[in-house]
Amino acid sequence: MKVTLIAGARPNFIKIASIIDAIRLSQNKDLISYRLIHTGQHYDTNMSGSFFEELNIPAPDHNLNCGGGTQAEQTANIMVKFEKELIKNPTDLVMVVGDVTSTMACSIVAKKMDTDVAHVEAGIRSGDMTMPEEINRIVTDSISDVFFTTSREANDNLMKSGVPPEKIYFVGNTMIDTLLKSISFLKKPTFWNEQNLQKGKYLVATLHRPSNVDSADNLKKLLDTIIINSQGTPIIFPVHPRTKKTLEFINISAPNIHFVPPMSYLEFMYLVQNSKVVITDSGGITEETTVLGIPCITLRNSTERPETVLIGTNELIGTAPSAIPYYLDKVLNGTWKKGDIPELWDGKTGTRIIDILIQLYNS
Repeated sequence: MKVTLIAGARPNFIKIASIIDAIRLSQNKDLISYRLIHTGQHYDTNMSGSFFEELNIPAPDHNLNCGGGTQAEQTANIMVKFEKELIKNPTDLVMVVGDVTSTMACSIVAKKMDTDVAHVEAGIRSGDMTMPEEINRIVTDSISDVFFTTSREANDNLMKSGVPPEKIYFVGNTMIDTLLKSISFLKKPTFWNEQNLQKGKYLVATLHRPSNVDSADNLKKLLDTIIINSQGTPIIFPVHPRTKKTLEFINISAPNIHFVPPMSYLEFMYLVQNSKVVITDSGGITEETTVLGIPCITLRNSTERPETVLIGTNELIGTAPSAIPYYLDKVLNGTWKKGDIPELWDGKTGTRIIDILIQLYNS
């Protein structure tokens, strides 16, 4: 069988690496081949380029170069270019991962060309329709043919929306496959010694969602609250391109906060693994901190990954700055909850996915 793999944004590369590894190592690899398409949705080297080298992902067979533009412009651009790609290179299955613009756009194109779609990380829901990712998830799941899930709750979400149970496969989390494989290769960030960082003695903060960073006043209140309640602990803040635009309009100056550029995967995960706590609005990071056993404070009102709260080390605290002091105090005083690792987050998800596909399409 022929599979076209879609990657376009930073989280996609982490998830797709596990799939490619599983194909390479499969005992039945003569029954499956793949073509890797990079949509170019993330075009900054630190946001995507270095991932190919660090995660041992081969160079894409084709790059659609669809970076930039509004949501609508980027979606349209991806669809036009991916349609040409599929016409030139027909496939048995288009596999999309996660919930970014590329995920939805390529799914629509594939289905309109009568090509099956497999969605990795299907069925997760935040219930927040103001999030572009939630729309992407719902649209993608409404037209997919094969559904690979990270949790049993995701299975339930799909069945409630009418997906037949026989099309749903609970396989675990490909992002965790990549994390576990990479643990021994994590490397110190270039600024580690310059900032005199020590294991368990600094905080990591990442913010990029519009609700947190598009308003200069709101972002300043969040950062000021984190700084004031950090008890002087160093704060490392990798700055997302979206956040950088807003930071230029506010004056954040404190001796213990350090703004750094977006980091490579291996450096960022080293930073997370050795931190005291991560404060974030990212969904994927809540999964990684859960597996690493690092406390995580999530500045969002909802999450599509409830298992990180119910089982893992994450706490969902909302977006109000006033909620931050209580939770930071719990971390800094050593009273944070002890989490566990969700079912099937064991590093073998990619293998399960490829075994299932080989059985489905070669039987």
